[in-house]
This record gives sequence, structure tokens and C-alpha cells, in this order.
Amino acid sequence: MRMTVIGTGYLGAVHAAAMAELGHDVLGIDADVAKIEALAAGRAPFFEPGLPELLIRNVEAGRLTFSTSLKEAADFADIHFICVGTPQKPGSHAADMVFVDAVATGLAQYLTRPCLIVGKSTVPVGTAARLADLIADIAPIGVQAKVAWNPEFLREGFAVEDTLRPDRIVAGTSSAEADEIIRAVYAPILATGIPYITTDAATAELVKVSANAFLATKISFINAIAEVCDAAGADILTLADALGHDVRIGRKFLSPGLGFGGGCLGKDIRAFQARADELGVGKALSFLDDIDEINTNGRLRVVELARTMLDGSLAGKRVTVLGAAFKPNSDDVRDSPSLAVAHRLHEEGAIVTVHDPEAVANAQRAYPQLGFSTNLDVAFDGAELTLHLTEWDDYRQLDPRSVLDRVANPLLIDARHTLNPGLWRDVGWTVRAMGRPGLASVPAAAMSSAL
Repeated sequence: MRMTVIGTGYLGAVHAAAMAELGHDVLGIDADVAKIEALAAGRAPFFEPGLPELLIRNVEAGRLTFSTSLKEAADFADIHFICVGTPQKPGSHAADMVFVDAVATGLAQYLTRPCLIVGKSTVPVGTAARLADLIADIAPIGVQAKVAWNPEFLREGFAVEDTLRPDRIVAGTSSAEADEIIRAVYAPILATGIPYITTDAATAELVKVSANAFLATKISFINAIAEVCDAAGADILTLADALGHDVRIGRKFLSPGLGFGGGCLGKDIRAFQARADELGVGKALSFLDDIDEINTNGRLRVVELARTMLDGSLAGKRVTVLGAAFKPNSDDVRDSPSLAVAHRLHEEGAIVTVHDPEAVANAQRAYPQLGFSTNLDVAFDGAELTLHLTEWDDYRQLDPRSVLDRVANPLLIDARHTLNPGLWRDVGWTVRAMGRPGLASVPAAAMSSAL
């Protein structure tokens, strides 16, 4: 099949490469000339395991090409995927639809044949219906330009796997014909037995934001319980394991730690709440405000624990932060919890050095006031406190003895609960973590002002 993917950021670049891998002829569209040139040369504009190989293979095979022209997109195919971002609107919790609307209006003027526009961006419920009216008013073909919604469920670091072998495919359509087209797009995947859920567009839009809201709730729930464990002297890891054995609950996303970040969960739960308010049912989702607050407070607790371990003052203290990306296997630093903590430490006078296997360049652009190192050993030099804030395998595999002589003081906060505290303690480190007996943190009542 011939198709276009409009927007070649994280979602669009992966989707375009994956659709070409399935055997389709794909044209990727973006307004960013530098990004298009990189992709056309087979270079991924961001770090994502498996994506470079996918790009090179399909660009060389001629199945994957790129352009900046929406007119070329309309001429090339009659299936168009919208994969642009929906960031938080300035001064509001609502989603900013400027990029989605710009694509819809820009493409519509060139639509002269019956076609299907398939949204994949995370949007407020009702967007597909609104765009269908908008496009029908502008497009020369009128109402024969149909709109459907096919939400993505990608995890950064596993995006290629999640696209080619997803848990499910959801398609929100208004006609049997549109449903047949989407089934044909994903036919090689569906042939492996992956569940396919066909529904209306509003339900498909809600599936995505509901999934993100639920995941955010699980993460903040276990971090709230970790705070109770600190107060009660209980062990959050044992508690989480015990909960996870209940098939109604499950262990995934019950890993206590610094909380969620990135470009999705935070802004999506805020946009979901804002849309519910617009629909007159805001009270039903009011708990999402608490989820957001719990997540932010987790960062505050780490800062307060750092201050406590350094005898009440961060001023002039050398602090090493392990991790800049919001999660491992990514160079994405959007709303990075680790960088939020590092920035606060810097504001309180600490001399901060941040290490990350992949995200240093992006982190430097976002936080030029911080110090950075791409050499893990050097990052420890002179540290009076070390904070483990992103759970890369590089840190899990690190021999704590190998850096012991580099630090000024062997103090460690494991805010992700993925290091072996016994291994570090055995060679002379003092280890602290939230919600664990003997690795006690600081109660929420002791926290200072918000980030």
C-alpha cells in the first residue's frame, strides 16, 4: 500500500519506518528540513534502539522516502497518518492542537481524490469529529475525505517493538470501508494474532488518554505508599511484589521511584482533566490533580533527602547525578525528573555534574547551567553525594568499588530502587532510598517549597 506519515518526530519517524518494514511504500512529511534530510539519509534524529537499522534498510530498499511538501503527500497516496505533537497549551492544562490543525488544513486543500486521514496523535476526545468537518469544508473532494483515529501505545526505548508487535491495535472509524483500509495497513501484524479493536473515533481517542491516566495513577500510587512505608518502617519493594502477585493488579508500573516524566504522561493527564472540565464532568477526573501532585512531590523528597545527607545545606557541595533522560534507553529529556532534581540542587548552590549514556547533548541544551560528563568514571570525581535518578543498565552494572576512590564522600541516594544496596554498602558506601527500612528517606512534612 502507499501511505504518508505527516510529522516525523518520535511517533512519526518510528511509524513511517515500521510501515515500510511491513512492505508498504511510505512518504514521511515534516516541516523541519534538517530532520527530513537526516531521515532521508537513514539517520535517526533521536536515540531509539532498533530505529537506525529500520531506517537504513527501508530507505535503501526504496520503500521509505521523505519530503516537506503536503501537496506531494496528497499526490502520493490516499492514506495519510497524522503523527504531530500535541503539547500542553501555554497558560493552560489543555492540549495545544495547533500542529494537528495545521496539518489538517494544510493537507485538505490538496485532497482531490477520496482518501482516509488517520490520526495517531494523542488528542482530546471529539477531535476526529471536529477535523472531519474542518477537512470536508476545505478539501476539493469534500466529505469523501474521511477521518479515523488509530492511537499509538509506544514506550520510548521499545517503540520499534511496540509498533511491529503491539499489545493491540485500536481503530476508531465511521465506516466499514475505513475499517477495511486500516485492517489492510496492519494485515501482516494482525496475521500474527494481535487483537484488533474496532470502535467509534471518540472511544479510540479516549482509549489512549485513559491508558496514560491509568499508568500515571499506578506510578503515583506506589510512590505514595512508599511515603507511608517511610513513616511506618515498612519495605516498599516487598509490598510492591506482594501486590503484583494479585492478577487483578499486576506488578508492572508498580516500581517505586522518582516518578514519571517525558512528553506524554504529565501533559496527557492534565489535558484529559481539562477536556473533562469542558465536557462538564471534570469532577470525575479530579483525582488526576492529586496524581500529578504526588509525582511532583517525589522530586521534592529526593532534594530534601540530599540536603539532609549533606548536613542541611547543599551550597558549595559537589553532587553527581546519574541519569538525564526521563527513562533509560532514550535521549528524551522532556520533563525529566532527574534534571528537575539536578536543577533544584543547582539552585540551592550545589555544584552538579550530570552523566547519561545518551542524553547529555539534549540535557545541555535544556539546562546549560548544569555541569555534564560523558565519562562515567570522571563524573564521580570529587562527589560528596551521588544520586541515581535514571535506571540505565550502565549504572546497575557499575562496580561501586571502581569509583570509590574518585568520590570525596561515598554517599548514595538510589531514587530508582534498581541498584543493589548491599553491594554498595559492602565496599563502604552509605545508601539511602525512599520507602525501605535502613535506607530511610525523609518524611513529606519536612519538604520545602515546590520545584
